[in-house]
Amino acid sequence: MFEVRQKPQMVERALLVRLYFEPGEAEESGSLLEELGELVRTLDIEVAESVLARSREMHKKFLCGTGKAAEIAALARAHECDVIVIDNGLAPSQQREWEKLADLCVIDREEVILDIFAKRAKTKEARLQVDLARMQYALPRLARMWGHLDRESAGSGGGQSGGQGGGGTSRGMGEKQIEVDRRLAHLTIDRAKRELEIVRKQRKTQRKERERLDTAHAAIVGYTNAGKSTLLNTLSGADVMAKDMLFATLDTTTRRIELPDGQPLLITDTVGFIRNLPHRLVEAFKATLEEAVLAEFLIHVLDATSPEVERFHDTTLEVLEELGAGDKPIILILNKIDLVTDPWVRTRLHCRFPEAIQTSAVTGLGMEELLATCSRVLAARVCHSRYRIPQHRAELVSLLHREAKVLATEYEGDDIIVSAVVPAAIAGRLETFALTPA
Repeated sequence: MFEVRQKPQMVERALLVRLYFEPGEAEESGSLLEELGELVRTLDIEVAESVLARSREMHKKFLCGTGKAAEIAALARAHECDVIVIDNGLAPSQQREWEKLADLCVIDREEVILDIFAKRAKTKEARLQVDLARMQYALPRLARMWGHLDRESAGSGGGQSGGQGGGGTSRGMGEKQIEVDRRLAHLTIDRAKRELEIVRKQRKTQRKERERLDTAHAAIVGYTNAGKSTLLNTLSGADVMAKDMLFATLDTTTRRIELPDGQPLLITDTVGFIRNLPHRLVEAFKATLEEAVLAEFLIHVLDATSPEVERFHDTTLEVLEELGAGDKPIILILNKIDLVTDPWVRTRLHCRFPEAIQTSAVTGLGMEELLATCSRVLAARVCHSRYRIPQHRAELVSLLHREAKVLATEYEGDDIIVSAVVPAAIAGRLETFALTPA
């Protein structure tokens, strides 16, 4: 697996840049620049300075004008930076122009996110998804990886007759190497796609098994770092990695819990959303995010402490719409509410999200209300019933113990009286033995 592109071995200091082109874009651009800083620090890179710059028009060479680009390059050198990170997406040619101007490594937001994903992916599926996205990103940038052959040719050509033979020979070597690398890259991409398809089929088989068991399924969704993994840990007693960082975990984790009414529920933690998530990553992570598409309902987690909570809420809904999950029932929760100490902020949050359950996944606040709400969403899937079952039909009692939640068992003569929370899928088979509802 080749790297996205050649970078310095140790990148320690970065200059961050966000370019915008209309006055009305200033506020959101500033917020995106702050978010870029969080992303970069997630890679353990120090942010030397952040530059929010307006360009009156979009230029083909640097996005901004040459003068502004030169100022930014000079600032990066003055701060002794190893890399310039530009929040805007850069075409391969624009990256090359920036690097020639600054004589530094220059990357964009997409490459930062790809690097984070590469560090965080643990399962085979997540690694395949990340590798595929990285290779697709790298493919149009392969030409720059062999530019050193042309530079070497320029240095060695003078010693040969006419000075042109060496240059022509080495340039041919570079062109040949690019062709080889492109062919290898395409082969690697095709192989990754095939492997990913195999993994997806395995997941599909697992999903069919869940459907056969007819167990309800919910997906936890939300902006990255909202507390989704911590919520899953609290609800299920699981031990999913949960840290205060963007994209702390990329791997889908599913846990089984029991709701207050006795019915089981499978809950899946999905990868966090983010503004300007590169489209190829949305595509690459569809297999992970499709849990949100296939779930009966969604638990949408908001970080109550974030000043951008409304924007993050809208971003998540936009991504869900893109995935085809926009029409799912949603339980909205305001997580980390215990950290919101300002009464005015609490009031504003309640007014903006009146239907939201206020929770703290760390302290357990609001968990009972959340579970009760999950039960109400799934109320149609179960019924509370009492059955009088003859002892010679013990297989039906076994069915209730296996597929339902048995609340009480009594014996009257030759009959067994069973009170249970019964899934609708098997209720019909027991209808003959039903008494009045418990």
